[in-house]
Amino acid sequence: MLNSFSFVALSLVLSGYAQSPTYSATYLPSNAPYQSEQGQTGYNNCTTGYNQTSGCQNAYVNSVQDWCVWAPPQPGPDSVIGNTERVEVAWCMQSGYGTRLIPDGSITGVHVVVTPDYIQVTGVGNLTNINIPTGDGGGELDPHGADGNGNPIGGLVFSSAFGALEEIHEWTNFVSADQFCFRACKPAVNAPTMCQHIYDVMGCEWNMPANYSPGVFEQCLGDSAEPMGVYGTSTFYQGEPVTPPAHPIPSSSSCTYFSTISNGQGVLIGGITSTASTVSTPTSTTVTGAAKSGTSSSSGSGAPTSTSSSAALLTAPPVGCRRLAVIVSTIVVGFSIGVVVTF
Repeated sequence: MLNSFSFVALSLVLSGYAQSPTYSATYLPSNAPYQSEQGQTGYNNCTTGYNQTSGCQNAYVNSVQDWCVWAPPQPGPDSVIGNTERVEVAWCMQSGYGTRLIPDGSITGVHVVVTPDYIQVTGVGNLTNINIPTGDGGGELDPHGADGNGNPIGGLVFSSAFGALEEIHEWTNFVSADQFCFRACKPAVNAPTMCQHIYDVMGCEWNMPANYSPGVFEQCLGDSAEPMGVYGTSTFYQGEPVTPPAHPIPSSSSCTYFSTISNGQGVLIGGITSTASTVSTPTSTTVTGAAKSGTSSSSGSGAPTSTSSSAALLTAPPVGCRRLAVIVSTIVVGFSIGVVVTF
């Protein structure tokens, strides 16, 4: 009887672990090790401020004026994303993280949406200013890679979009010479599905249908998109004879618009620093209604409902996790000696 009960208990616990992804380590910028993965070329124990030759591999996705992308550490024709995906460094719009700054004027349109499942940044610009060669069609970066160490190896992502600053374990970032998209998924059971990383040749607009219009700088709330590659009860796999269309762009609302965005430090192309003021302020805010990202169904000309640089309107408890693993040793030991293990 005891053995039967132990077997049932073991099965239930294993079933719970199978449904809830767990990871081997969780960090904050304040306690990250110098390097988090073997084979890493950069580092995670970064300084404050910024440095245009930084090797920091911590990226942040917080708001329309506070986000990063992965890009090559060195310029040159061989620095295409396909060649450098393992060694990319963080290029950010906000100083204070010890990363490199995206030069002012590089981003010509950016659209941020916070949904119940993720925060997403999409946009366009001249990303040759962050060492991506002209004409590079780009590629995908994610925390998995071929060997589980991630692209870039050891790259960590943090966000405060869902409450307190926390590590984001499931994310995907596409970047090319003129377009980018970055989705950081809220820690939850469905995060691997909402931040799927297997469609690496499909590009931004198929993986993350959203607004990519130039000349618009906006931050919105929105509905979550359908999981990439999932169509009802069918799942598309890259390389199949027929490629389905991208999912529709989800509705969004409560958008705050900006005339432009800036790194706030006057850092220009080539590392030149301007002395001009670089503070961005909202120009208008969507009051109510839902619309496709980049459009508004009701806009106000008065004071915005929020001028905060953070879109932290949704909350979720942080989840202690890093690499997907099922912890069963304690259960197995208890089962082998006939002891019911409880949690």
